[in-house]
Amino acid sequence: MQITVLRGRDEERRAIRRLLGGLTDGGAAVVLHGEPGSGRSALVGYAHRHAGECAVLASTGLAEEASLPYAGLQRLLDPVLDRVGALPPGESRLLRRTLAGAGCPPERRLALGLTVLRLLTDVARSRPLLCTVDDVDLGDRPTAELLAFVARRLRRVPVAVVLTATSAPPGGLPSYRLRPLDESDSAALLADRLPEPPAGPVTAALVAASGGNPQALVDLAGTLTAAQCRGDEPPPAVPPADGALARSYRARLERLPPDTRRVLLLAALDDDGAPQTLVRAARAGGASIAALTPAERAGLVRVEAHRVTFPHPVARSAVAAAAPIAERRAAHLRLAGVLDDPAHRLGRALHLAAAAAGPDPALALELEAVAVTVDGARASVALERAAELGDDPARAAVRRVEAARYAWAAGQTRRAQLLLSRVPAGPVAPPGTGRVGPDRGGAVPDPVAPPIGARADLLRGEVELRCGRTPAALRALLTAADGLAAADRRAALAALARAGEALCFAGQQYRYVDLARRARMLSRPGDPPDVALTGTYLAGVSAMLRGDLEQAGPALRRVVVLAGQLTGAALSPALLCWAASASLLVAVDGAAHRLAERAVDLARARDELSALPRALELRAIAEYWLGRHAAAAESSREGLRIARATGQVNVAAAHLGMLAVLAAVRADRDACLRRLGEIGDGPAPYSRPWALAQWAVAVLDLTDGRHAAAAARLAALARPGTGRGQVLVQVMATPHLVEAAQLSHRPVAVAALALFDKWASSTASPSRRALSARCHALLAPRGSVEAEERFRTALRLHPVDTGVFERARTALLFGRELRRARRPRDARTHLHDAWETFTLLAAEAWADQATAELRAAGESVGAPDPAAVRLLTGQQLRIAQLVAEGATNREVAARMFLSTRTVDHHLRNIFHRLGVRSRTELARALP
Repeated sequence: MQITVLRGRDEERRAIRRLLGGLTDGGAAVVLHGEPGSGRSALVGYAHRHAGECAVLASTGLAEEASLPYAGLQRLLDPVLDRVGALPPGESRLLRRTLAGAGCPPERRLALGLTVLRLLTDVARSRPLLCTVDDVDLGDRPTAELLAFVARRLRRVPVAVVLTATSAPPGGLPSYRLRPLDESDSAALLADRLPEPPAGPVTAALVAASGGNPQALVDLAGTLTAAQCRGDEPPPAVPPADGALARSYRARLERLPPDTRRVLLLAALDDDGAPQTLVRAARAGGASIAALTPAERAGLVRVEAHRVTFPHPVARSAVAAAAPIAERRAAHLRLAGVLDDPAHRLGRALHLAAAAAGPDPALALELEAVAVTVDGARASVALERAAELGDDPARAAVRRVEAARYAWAAGQTRRAQLLLSRVPAGPVAPPGTGRVGPDRGGAVPDPVAPPIGARADLLRGEVELRCGRTPAALRALLTAADGLAAADRRAALAALARAGEALCFAGQQYRYVDLARRARMLSRPGDPPDVALTGTYLAGVSAMLRGDLEQAGPALRRVVVLAGQLTGAALSPALLCWAASASLLVAVDGAAHRLAERAVDLARARDELSALPRALELRAIAEYWLGRHAAAAESSREGLRIARATGQVNVAAAHLGMLAVLAAVRADRDACLRRLGEIGDGPAPYSRPWALAQWAVAVLDLTDGRHAAAAARLAALARPGTGRGQVLVQVMATPHLVEAAQLSHRPVAVAALALFDKWASSTASPSRRALSARCHALLAPRGSVEAEERFRTALRLHPVDTGVFERARTALLFGRELRRARRPRDARTHLHDAWETFTLLAAEAWADQATAELRAAGESVGAPDPAAVRLLTGQQLRIAQLVAEGATNREVAARMFLSTRTVDHHLRNIFHRLGVRSRTELARALP
């Protein structure tokens, strides 16, 4: 087994190159150790390829010869055994006897080691020597010990030694542990092995399945279908059983003694890995944990003070799969027999279930009872086994749905989908006791248990909303709402709220009014806070989307108040997220951030991994409005990581879109384009990720002076009059739309600003009203009193503690307006404020724009220009740079808000001052 493409092994490769490059000054050694498949053999091959003029002696440790002392040394030295005769007679006889199988007495081992060192020194006289032994710990121990002895004594000898091992390296030698690859190197390795790089979520899933093991990645890539590579079908969850990595572990397992294999099977079946459990189970079978020593040496298991672990899940599965079913059943019963402590109730039940030969209703009830006492992932396993052991199909369906719910909460998306696929379609009569797990809507179920099929549809819809196709999610959620309405209004309202999320994600807000109508039919006076919150949220969002702000504002503010009344079982991350969303819609950013942060903390405390990406998305949006762009980017990066790990491709795309917008706003073109590349062309038109990507590209266009292109992109985000498209994203982007459309798409800018004004005026947010004033200033006649008053109003309204970046943007735009109105002295004050803020925020591109404006206003900032450029004013320099980049006079005029005639006038003066006669000569004259 060998990885031929080296990824993530830069440090080890540098060590090998240093080792080989320093042979003129003396020799040295290095030991590379890591689990099977980590790339040890590939690094040995790398050393051979870079050996240059060195002579090479190479060998590999063979487990088949582990009982033959010095067999590995004999194979290593075989090409140079003809040099043994040149050694002194005593040393020659000792080495020949040892390699002939006579062994070496303990008192002669020092002499033997020095003899081998002398032989290698003699071989290296004509040219440096490289000696490599791969898997040295698999072969005979005397060879490994002797080579380590020699490797410690190479300072004055031009010999390099490279050893690889699975177990811990010998002492006294430089060593490197080959750690798992990170996501970036793993993605690069997959790209090396596949015709087309897999989709981002697929890469994340494969990295998680491989554990960062290079060979596991190669094995997974070999089984990947085209549909799986695109993300159309779920990727494999584990490396293949017939892959190179699994075969390597099986080969090591087959060479172990029977007692070792029996104890190793106990370790493989005991997921907790507690040494005390293993000790007792081994003793019950007449063995000892010491029997694991050969397995440790073979790299199959690690025995630590408080835990027994396997180097890779493939190793554990290989051990279990290799044992006959009778041995596995006996091992499970032995483990169940020693787990007699109440704290091990679940482990005992699961081992008994694994050993069960058929249905066992009593054991199924025990598993169901213990499921509510453990975390989500283990509860899911317990309920799945309970469903398999029970004799009531209806009860089995309930257990499978709850097992899927726990799996989904724990971030095990594929497992949840598989469990749901085993729930019969259509109504399933409830067994009469309702549900056994927690209510995802936020509280205890109503007394009458609803059809389990509706519960399954609710969960299917949520999973599909985050991980799959929005239309399918919407169908499942609406079906669930219908099926739950009579028996569980709380869950039915939750299904409608999720359906609302699906509509907003897909850009179909015009359909939201129907959801609000259905919610009104389900709401009752005196509903508890959690039920009232969901119904009020649906009513408020519907009113907001149809432009009825008089109804929307009070309803959404009531949602925030109700969120503060949630306690106990009624409190859930989902309800807090809806409250955070409501707070954002009424521009109470601080409350939105607190609610989203609370949702994040609650999801973590309850191990609801699946709820985190959405909560982090809302936290990032709140941080954007608060002007905390770095914090927003960090929230989005964390949300992206978790979304990818849990297969939530839709939320991952939204996080990527937000990261692209944040990068574009800071004029970080490379980061923005990188995030856009990760989104790809997957999101459907008018979906939220698509709209965020369009917004990001438009901001880049705006930064580069392509105002018409930016305006066209932003105007296409939504059609507010119809409720189609991403209306809310377009409202967020309105300040950029107005800035881009003030000349070329003025009617679009006026219409967008009217909608933004209506929203901003309905809130108490100074930052929204500051942005509104800035937009009005941009649309006012240039140099007018109105423009100046609007800019000054915006600067006064911008909060001093938040929104620092936007305040600097307003100062830059105001300074530019004053300069163009031929008031450079007044302009310089605002431009300098902007430059200082951008510099402190490390927003280099914006600081450069402020610098250019300051120079155009007559103030020198930053490094002086070259001699030729010093002849130009700031405005002339900017015109010259645009012309040098290939812009026409008309394009320069549009980007600098000048008339074409003014650009012509400046260009003639530029040519005269620089002494050039053409645009080509102008480009050469500029730095």
